[in-house]
Amino acid sequence: MILATLCYVKKDGMTLMIHRVKRDNDIHASKWNGLGGKLESGETPEECVVREVREESGLLIKNPRLKGILTFPGFDGENDWYVFVFTAREFEGELIDSEEGHLAWVKDADIMTLPLWEGDRIFLPWLDGEAFFSGRFVYHGGNLVEHGVIFYP
Repeated sequence: MILATLCYVKKDGMTLMIHRVKRDNDIHASKWNGLGGKLESGETPEECVVREVREESGLLIKNPRLKGILTFPGFDGENDWYVFVFTAREFEGELIDSEEGHLAWVKDADIMTLPLWEGDRIFLPWLDGEAFFSGRFVYHGGNLVEHGVIFYP
């Protein structure tokens, strides 16, 4: 089991996205994603998301908001991934040249035109809602084969 975070940093109708094109053997190669990564031992999801966004973008986010949890059974062919999904609207700093990929502020209206994981097209609109969500996305061979969600008021 792998615990991870995913953050969508937002400003002025745009979201900071990363185009994953720099690392060899990246499971997310050529996809656009939010920022995030694996929790380290003893780290809370909130500590992880702040650290990961800083490492990947140079930005220090403040008051990240936990919007939901996503479960990806056997996502990498071996491990179940549990991902804490955050948004952040407060931050400081300047963007860096990320080792993970190319960073870009993307207009919210244009995000769905990017090469995304199929499940991302389903859960990204949930970020705009007030309900907390728990979603499950099952992929086989990189293709989404099943998904479901529970919303909590």
